[in-house]
Amino acid sequence: MISITRLNGSQMWLNAMMIETVEETPDTYVTLVNGKRIIVLEKAAEVIARVKEYSIEIGIHAATIKVQQTEEWS
Repeated sequence: MISITRLNGSQMWLNAMMIETVEETPDTYVTLVNGKRIIVLEKAAEVIARVKEYSIEIGIHAATIKVQQTEEWS
């Protein structure tokens, strides 16, 4: 889970695995795989950095790199 801040200033915890897209137009919109959109105070780069940190923390990042390397070697 990652911490994000809604426009009204309230903090919420979001399942990073449910994020489909993050876009900044100029507000930052987080779109989930179920289609729900959340507007947050953080910049898109900050949300993406938190997702990357979370992925590294739970070990998904390393597994993704290993799969990519294996595919490149084939």
